[in-house]
Amino acid sequence: MALMLDVLSWICLIAGSVILVAAAIVILRMRSFYTRIHGASVNETLGPGLILLGLVLQSLDQFEIVLKLVLVLVFLVLTGPISGHALAKAALDNGLLPPEPRQQEEEGGSSSPI
Repeated sequence: MALMLDVLSWICLIAGSVILVAAAIVILRMRSFYTRIHGASVNETLGPGLILLGLVLQSLDQFEIVLKLVLVLVFLVLTGPISGHALAKAALDNGLLPPEPRQQEEEGGSSSPI
């Protein structure tokens, strides 16, 4: 049973780390400030969530550590979207407008993405 918990823990730790590195690369490649905020706020919950889950699985026998890790996860889940919204609102209030949507060429395509 301990081996299974260790394997699950390492899977969560590695998956969370890979998600955070991939998210950082994607955020660097995005063009607009607002799309970067969106990408950051979405991925800042899943990556650390998996890492914290892996740490919880590593320390299941120590209740105080598990409680602290769960409280950190709750804090991240509650404050991540709020901070993204506050950052976008501050940028909009200071005059940074979102980019205009791209217009599709009318040469032969319909407006549906499929």
